[in-house]
Amino acid sequence: MAEDLKVRYSDKDLAEFKEIIEAKIEKAKQHLDLLKSSYMNDGNNGTDDTSPTFKAFEEGSETMSKEANTQLAIRQEKFIRDLKNAILRIENKTYGICRVTGKLINKERLKLVPHATLSIEAKNMQK
Repeated sequence: MAEDLKVRYSDKDLAEFKEIIEAKIEKAKQHLDLLKSSYMNDGNNGTDDTSPTFKAFEEGSETMSKEANTQLAIRQEKFIRDLKNAILRIENKTYGICRVTGKLINKERLKLVPHATLSIEAKNMQK
């Protein structure tokens, strides 16, 4: 009967991970807001009174930076989604269990990459 019990992190550990993840979500949302406001900006970054050479450079790099910001925003949105999914796994008490090996993912790895669903062992198998 005892063998049927799945190995998992304790409720105390899960609560600790939840705090870490919620803080990361908050930071990630702030970062996303900054990215969105920078690419929704009208492009006037106070360069009206600077040299024409700089202004031309600024206009050329503006398109590139808008694309880069859009890519960063998309990545940030995915990161937030992954973190929210990690919160769901905490609530289901399946957080920290490798989806390939079924073993617990190392605590230090989860502190660094709290949305991880693979242990290092499983990640290395993918290479």
